[in-house]
Amino acid sequence: MMTEPGQLTDEDLLERAHQLRLLALRGHADARGLAHAHEREVRRRFSGQTTMSATLEPTPPRKPFWRFW
Repeated sequence: MMTEPGQLTDEDLLERAHQLRLLALRGHADARGLAHAHEREVRRRFSGQTTMSATLEPTPPRKPFWRFW
């Protein structure tokens, strides 16, 4: 029985995600879904930024490098 990705240590999760992705690339039938689940957990744990912290304000327009008159 395979341990759920959320129950693994960081090192084990990274190693298993890498190994499962290699198996998926070699054509193993069930490895693609498992690799995706492990990679999703890696992104959840290690992503530092979310879109919730992004500003919704537009950036101010830049001044042109030339002067009109």
